[in-house]
Amino acid sequence: MKISVGTDHGGVDLREKLVSFLKDEGHEVLDHGTFDRQSVDYPDYAQKVCQDVSSRQADYGLLICKSGIGMSISANKVPGIRAALVGFDEDAAITRQHNNSNVLVLSGKHTSDQQAYHRIKAFIGTDFEGGRHARRVDKMEPSENQGCE
Repeated sequence: MKISVGTDHGGVDLREKLVSFLKDEGHEVLDHGTFDRQSVDYPDYAQKVCQDVSSRQADYGLLICKSGIGMSISANKVPGIRAALVGFDEDAAITRQHNNSNVLVLSGKHTSDQQAYHRIKAFIGTDFEGGRHARRVDKMEPSENQGCE
């Protein structure tokens, strides 16, 4: 599997470990950094990863910032992206099963290495169930008829 990874300065330490973990698991990684703790703007990294996923250059995306909130908000602005900020292993699987999420977002501050490994495995190892969930996911996609009047 090909996974695009991006982080701001708040997730750089976790990113390094997760890139190695993903490669050790046999995945191809598109690593967009950031590569040090110098302050950067998280939307720039979310855009890079989400462009990889939306253009199908990557199967999934992985984003990390201090809380995960900014990355999640930024990622979900990109058409076709369903990013999920995940704080529990079970939720990593559920967001794939029920929401067909294609970008996993983690908190660099509140996620241990081991928690991250488990959440990544659950996320990429779980298939979308479809069925009633497909109808709901379809309603999340923007259309010309949606919006305020």
